Amino acid sequence: MRRVPIVLCALATLVLGACKVNSNTSGGAPNGCTTVNAAVSPEKFDLLTNLADSFNSTDAAKKNGCVFVKVQKKSSGVGSQNLVDGWTDEDADGPRPTIWSPAASSWGAITNQRLSVAGQSPVAPTNAKSFMLTPLVIAMPQPMASALGYPATPLGYADLLKLARDPAGWAGKGHPEWGPFKLGKTNPNFSTSALNATIAQYYAATDKVRDLTLEDLNRPDVGAYAKAIESSVVHYGDITNTFLNNWYRNDQRGTALTYVSAVAVEEKSVIDYNTGNPDGILQPGEKPRRPKVQLVAIYPKEGTLFSDSPFYVLNASWVTAKQKEGAARFETFVQEPANQRQVLKFGFRPGNPQVAVGTPITSANGVDPNQPQTTLGVPTPPVLVRLIERWSEDRKGARVLLVIDVSGSMGDDAGNGQTKLELAQQAATKALDQFKGDDLVGLRIFSTNLQSKEPQDYLDLVPIGPIAGNREQLKSKIRSLIPTQGTPLYTVAKASYDTLQQSYDPARINAVVLLTDGANQDPRNGSPDALDRLIANLRSNAEGASSTPVRLFTIAYGKDARLDVLQRMAEATNAAAYDAGDPQTIDKVFTAVVSNF
Repeated sequence: MRRVPIVLCALATLVLGACKVNSNTSGGAPNGCTTVNAAVSPEKFDLLTNLADSFNSTDAAKKNGCVFVKVQKKSSGVGSQNLVDGWTDEDADGPRPTIWSPAASSWGAITNQRLSVAGQSPVAPTNAKSFMLTPLVIAMPQPMASALGYPATPLGYADLLKLARDPAGWAGKGHPEWGPFKLGKTNPNFSTSALNATIAQYYAATDKVRDLTLEDLNRPDVGAYAKAIESSVVHYGDITNTFLNNWYRNDQRGTALTYVSAVAVEEKSVIDYNTGNPDGILQPGEKPRRPKVQLVAIYPKEGTLFSDSPFYVLNASWVTAKQKEGAARFETFVQEPANQRQVLKFGFRPGNPQVAVGTPITSANGVDPNQPQTTLGVPTPPVLVRLIERWSEDRKGARVLLVIDVSGSMGDDAGNGQTKLELAQQAATKALDQFKGDDLVGLRIFSTNLQSKEPQDYLDLVPIGPIAGNREQLKSKIRSLIPTQGTPLYTVAKASYDTLQQSYDPARINAVVLLTDGANQDPRNGSPDALDRLIANLRSNAEGASSTPVRLFTIAYGKDARLDVLQRMAEATNAAAYDAGDPQTIDKVFTAVVSNF
């Protein structure tokens, strides 16, 4: 069964191939009803949409003035930043919410802290109730966990650090065939699992379970511990589903144990994976199929945190008294035991303590309802904000080749009086600011018969080097690009991948980011089987050189881009494809892609 990955499109956590910034599924409000907009994290979007539809038809919604709840999907980090910015662009970000339910209350604390620093009032109440819960775990293939002594031996971040530092890797545990220890992790600027994992790592480094301080973060030994953990990261996914879908795809090919060793995810994700639904979303007609190698949820012995899904009725200037009252009614409704039991069906633990934890949170699905034994304290807001800043400093370095299509069709109109190339230029130059100073970045362009000493399919305009010294040169070269001829897609994809693999840097995340707006147009590499040969070559190289992993991230730009083709190319290297079918979204899509590094 071929899985379609769910990729964070424009940092709004959207389904690949349906790049819309918001997702409202409830119908229009009846005349005279007060609309209560709810922005919720993606993992509970379907559940809360169903509950909203049920609520809207109840007497509770109709009495004392009609209330109509509408739900939109909004990833936690993006929702936080929108609130800090005042949620000014409703066309792009969806309607201003009355209810905000991120994955964890730490996002409310971060939002309030950033508003406070800006001299503004907090918007997230400190006494919000939890809608549902799921603990952060370390997901690991069962054979690997067993090799470390699990479940008889409790495991934690210290054990991962020891394995990551061992030059023998898994050979030191009797399994050289598994290669080095590889950690999959997401970006804590946007991902709740990554935020919680980073908090837990700092607690592990300090031997604390609560009261993490700014002084703790600045200790040299703590910084060294954090950097050592990050050094084993294969790449920073934008969402955990990128890793889970790739893991599942590798499982079907028998290579799950060489793709990645462990990923910090929520308990609910382990349940979904082991029941044959790794991204938690079944496509129409798709039937779940359990993986060949099951994952187990390791509850770190140092302790862990819960994603507690707070139900914030916002104290924002745009929220009216009627909307607050209606939101309170909906909050009461979702806390009712009958509705809380629906939470279990989605693999979460109920927020209402009157509802007991049960199936599917069972050992058969690789999880333990009696864990975790130790719950870590959520740090204070200033510490949370500084922790994210420190991660940006301590994260593993990147070595990235940007490959940009300059074929003639990039000169087509993209709306608002701009060409596709002009929009891409603006987005790419802005995205360069997300790299830290010692990241290595280079620029390659491609089109048929590019003019140099002799015609060729691609040109390296800026060699890969420290971006601190070439950031302005990169921006200048990108701004000077002009559209020219055809699209030698297959040639440049293979050549760029080979370039990065042949010059692999084991201390960095090695990746190609390839943007194209069309199908392959290379007469020298355009046979009917050319794509199959390319995919086979990419996959063979990726699997045959598991100790030198290079990822090929692709961006399908504009309506003529072949998203299906680019998806196959990315998947062959255990990366992800991004959909910018609407050229106006390219700014946010570029930001999403760079969040992998």
